[in-house]
Amino acid sequence: MVAGTATTEDLCEVEARRLWNAMVKDGHNLFPKIFPEFFSSVTFLQGDGGVGTIKQLNFTPANKDFSYAKERVDEMDEEKMVFKYTTIEGGLLGKNLSALNFELKFVPRKEGGCVVSWICNYETLPGAQLDEGKAQEMKEQSNAMFKKIEQYLLSNPNLYC
Repeated sequence: MVAGTATTEDLCEVEARRLWNAMVKDGHNLFPKIFPEFFSSVTFLQGDGGVGTIKQLNFTPANKDFSYAKERVDEMDEEKMVFKYTTIEGGLLGKNLSALNFELKFVPRKEGGCVVSWICNYETLPGAQLDEGKAQEMKEQSNAMFKKIEQYLLSNPNLYC
């Protein structure tokens, strides 16, 4: 079993609160809309989006690795704009990983826009090796998705204000 962390940090032209509202508070609607080739739906199984909520992300066949992932909201700090969640079923759990949790943080910049940091903590299954190429691919895919959300919000300036 190996524990590890993957992180990314991006500058975004969109203000932090707007990005928070889009990605954290309305991601269940936004992701399937912006990424229909990847997400078929996001459904709340328990809760209303706040702490303790369990949601299921359903993927299209374009995702060859898994068809769904269930996530639990662990922390949602509106003031500091920190969002923490854990994958509790599906996704890479049981394939290579035994644990997977995330932290998203949106930090406003004086110059406008914000800095978004994404931290992923994971543990591999006993004897499983983490494929560094796959980890890099997931990181790049995450960055590309983030940039697409940023462009969507920039081209729709009245959304999530």
